[in-house]
Amino acid sequence: MSNTDYVMIQRQLQSLLEGETHWLANLANTSALLFSELRDVNWVGFYLCEGSELVLGPFQGKPACVRIPLGKGVCGTAADQRRVIVVPDVHEFPGHIACDASSRSEVVIPMIIPDGTLVGVLDVDSPVLHRFTDEDASGCSAVVDILMGACHWPATA
Repeated sequence: MSNTDYVMIQRQLQSLLEGETHWLANLANTSALLFSELRDVNWVGFYLCEGSELVLGPFQGKPACVRIPLGKGVCGTAADQRRVIVVPDVHEFPGHIACDASSRSEVVIPMIIPDGTLVGVLDVDSPVLHRFTDEDASGCSAVVDILMGACHWPATA
């Protein structure tokens, strides 16, 4: 995707989230927006941090793994290391957790609230090898930034 496409998605998201602070509603709408606007994706959703694991949150796509230990798979590793991970070929990622056998590439963005607390990750999967680039990582990170700024998280209540 081009940077222009992500700018459009970011504008749509800002409009969609305007005036709404409920984290669950905003996660649901964000996953739906990304799933409908990103090309060549088969799963878009969130895993939320609960203790030492990630628990499935709102998503679009086939049913998914419900719990992922921190440090395991792409999502658990991105959460544990608090860094964006782009995986060109999931079969080459050590310890990859295959929730959907048709997924071939993946990008995962950690979600961190202003006090430094990790609340979860955005996970985007594609059936296309090498689907995600640094531009996708940057565009999805900007989406997460918008989302994080719009939500009132229970941990910050």
